[in-house]
Amino acid sequence: MKLKEQISTDYITAMKEKNVPAKNLLSVVKGDIQNLEKELREDCTDEDVIKILTKTAKNLKEVNDDESKIQLAIVEGYLPKQMSREEIVLKVTELVNSGITNIGGIMKEFAILPVDKKIVSEVIKEVL
Repeated sequence: MKLKEQISTDYITAMKEKNVPAKNLLSVVKGDIQNLEKELREDCTDEDVIKILTKTAKNLKEVNDDESKIQLAIVEGYLPKQMSREEIVLKVTELVNSGITNIGGIMKEFAILPVDKKIVSEVIKEVL
């Protein structure tokens, strides 16, 4: 099942169960997906949905209340597992050894991977 379909199914479940935080969050995410589809004039891919969810998670981390913490846990359930710092160090070292030595080139390799870009930047500076 595509991520977009899973979110729609979970939204319906949240409505039936009267789970207000989940329903509100998934409603916003579904709206963001629909807006992007109108903009692109095609269906969103899982990668597009992950970008939306990542942005939503980042916004929820900035708000520090109980409902945001609940919603953040819901969003993180859809996101792929983040790479650990050790995995990032290994990948950066591997890239540097293969001849990619500029920061932009290394960051480009991490563009589609589930990582914290801030940690990647720190590791690149340490390795280089």
